[in-house]
Amino acid sequence: MAASTSFTGVFPILITPFDDDENLDLASFEKVVRFMVEIGVDGITILGVLGEANRLIDAEREQLILTAIQAADGAIPVVVGTSHTGTRAALQLSQMAESLGASGIMLTPGHEPVPNEERIFEYFQQVAAGISIPIVAQDHPASTQVHMSPSLLLRLVREIPQVACIKEEATPTPPKIRALRAGMQDRKVSILTGLGALYGQFDLESGADGFMTGFALPEVLKALVEGENKNREEEMRALYTRFLPLIVFEQQPGLAVRKEIYRRRGLIVSNRVRHPGASILPEAATQLQSIVDQVLPNIDITRPLVP
Repeated sequence: MAASTSFTGVFPILITPFDDDENLDLASFEKVVRFMVEIGVDGITILGVLGEANRLIDAEREQLILTAIQAADGAIPVVVGTSHTGTRAALQLSQMAESLGASGIMLTPGHEPVPNEERIFEYFQQVAAGISIPIVAQDHPASTQVHMSPSLLLRLVREIPQVACIKEEATPTPPKIRALRAGMQDRKVSILTGLGALYGQFDLESGADGFMTGFALPEVLKALVEGENKNREEEMRALYTRFLPLIVFEQQPGLAVRKEIYRRRGLIVSNRVRHPGASILPEAATQLQSIVDQVLPNIDITRPLVP
């Protein structure tokens, strides 16, 4: 499956559920994966920032990868985040993901005191040399403090065949997506946008092929991609505008709001964020309910949505 993975459409980045004592809740995680298969997403991505990968030990990563692959049961590709500040560690995490059956990896470099684009290139190059599955190159300076220029990203595409997709999250995303599209002369790869779909519709109009992000209503993202592919731009802008209050509310620092939405959708038991992360405050939970009622009045969000 890995060789034929098409990085287009919607690849939700999944949360990592914990119980109230911060132990992995694999039963809830399996339920989340099966729900994604049910609603027809194009793939899933685990162990990203939203998956609290930096708060997990390697044994927990292995459990989550195995659970995701077993629950997906070949219906959709499973992409695994394997980023690490050290190149050797990132390579070993990537090799573990491949050995367990991942269809691809998502990779982003760590921050160094002195920025050096050649070192960043070598980071991707060395990981690619040690695996045979596709790489999604994530450009997310908000979490990494690493700014990758369009020229560097285009070099990754030209010189590293395993780079099959760019996940673009450097704000503002629309002009950078346009620059990347224009610069892909010799070899074209997919561009997926993230940032919780903050610039969603505008990113699609700028040339993005879909989403790889953690917005807790991926059915909306599917509708946006399908509408863009059918040139229903005006209708899709209206749909995007309708859900924008929820998209913006999810942008609060931390993962608490998205986990609470997953809990309200009946997909996880607890909204616990692993320490030192904080779970949702009562005031935010009340605001969230009012926004959900506004955006989705009288709609049961525990069932697949039809936006």
